[in-house]
Amino acid sequence: MQTRKFLLKDEDIPRKWYNIAADLPTPMQPPLGPDGLPVTPESLAPVFPMNLIEQEMSQERWIDIPEEVLEILSIWRPAPLVRATYLEKFLKTPARIYYKDESVSPAGSHKPNTAVPQAWYNKQFGIKHLTTETGAGQWGSALAFACGRVGLDCKVFMVRISFDQKPYRKAMMQVWGAKCIASPSNETNAGRDILKKYPDTPGSLGEVS
Repeated sequence: MQTRKFLLKDEDIPRKWYNIAADLPTPMQPPLGPDGLPVTPESLAPVFPMNLIEQEMSQERWIDIPEEVLEILSIWRPAPLVRATYLEKFLKTPARIYYKDESVSPAGSHKPNTAVPQAWYNKQFGIKHLTTETGAGQWGSALAFACGRVGLDCKVFMVRISFDQKPYRKAMMQVWGAKCIASPSNETNAGRDILKKYPDTPGSLGEVS
């Protein structure tokens, strides 16, 4: 039988993140703030902890992954590399096609790969609560899992139509200790204003509140 799944050993899990910014031929243009000026670390500080801002601004090629983060990631990583033989056959291509199977993560997507370090860095900076938005629920469940592992409170505003149609995602978040709220909600002024005008709104990522 042809081999389709390729697995790294646990001890071969990557121990550094690769930062492509170090190898770009020309530096990327900086993101712009609401005032049209380049975003600075100081302007990001009210939203993100400085240890994450330093990574965002870093030009270093390799960034060490903290041991505590590696320990959590090792629950499901390294993820399998799978050869898509049936897709190759369907396309009638001589090329070999591979994909990473990220469905093996606790939340069923690739998103815990970044949610875990984000939660961990926030915890190290002294943050106790994280609040986020989610559409279909993948990011919300990923952050709920991450917060549960590192010991942070988590609140997720989930687009109402997904909140109603995908109860299993809400259940996942609750199992990991997060509070999941249909959005727009009555918990914020913006949410109350929207519901007053459009009480039957299905919600959207543009009006998460």
